[in-house]
Amino acid sequence: MPRVSVEITDHVAHVTLTRGDKMNAVDNAMAEAIVEAGEALLPRGDIRAVVLSGEGRAFCAGLDVASFGAALMRDSSDWLMPRSHGASNLMQRVAMVWHEMPVPVIAALQGVAFGAGFQLALGADIRIAHPACKLAVMEMKWGLVPDMGGMVLLPRLCRSDVIRRLTYTADPVTAEQGLAMGLVTELAEDPLAAARTMATGIAGRSPTAIRAAKALIGHAEGGAGMEEVLLEESRAQVGLIGGKDQREVVAANMAGRAPVFG
Repeated sequence: MPRVSVEITDHVAHVTLTRGDKMNAVDNAMAEAIVEAGEALLPRGDIRAVVLSGEGRAFCAGLDVASFGAALMRDSSDWLMPRSHGASNLMQRVAMVWHEMPVPVIAALQGVAFGAGFQLALGADIRIAHPACKLAVMEMKWGLVPDMGGMVLLPRLCRSDVIRRLTYTADPVTAEQGLAMGLVTELAEDPLAAARTMATGIAGRSPTAIRAAKALIGHAEGGAGMEEVLLEESRAQVGLIGGKDQREVVAANMAGRAPVFG
């Protein structure tokens, strides 16, 4: 059965995990489907935002442990160490492909986002969660460490002591706690509807400016020095001022209408 569906509407890609009967637990087929969906969207110039969600009662309950049982019996270096997707292996690419998406990615979280599901959500720019949703770095429960990009993504969001607490204990936290920790962007009773509304708003902004903004934020978060970041701000702005999309934004604002981008 398909593990992921992708529907594109008005320049927004709606990417849905479709294994709701298993709380969207990630088996190898789903990992490959998530990566395939992301890789297919990466080069598309018509996409302006992505909404990432899971069908049913959970965003994603983590790894399907039963499906990985056979792999755990093999030499782990055979399937974890090869860099099959640039700097990542397959499982790391599940999260990192969304982090590398050139347009904003909004994750809508309900039920649980545990382990692999939590790290998948970390790949998004924005996480909107139902108040009853629970989050967890679950790997320590199985005597493991987070290994799906979590150690790249978590330090960008919260303090070291919070990361350590989540990792060492494997204890779930509520969405409200996650909000205070910096893991959740905002709460909503209907996170999918809120994510879609936000994505629609973003899709109505200048597509070149949105892409430039995401790239600039990523550059600033990458450890560049002050002088380099200031210079990159200027480079990005020079590339936008007077461009087709920027001219259309100005014209639309002056005319009191919505901009229309090619």
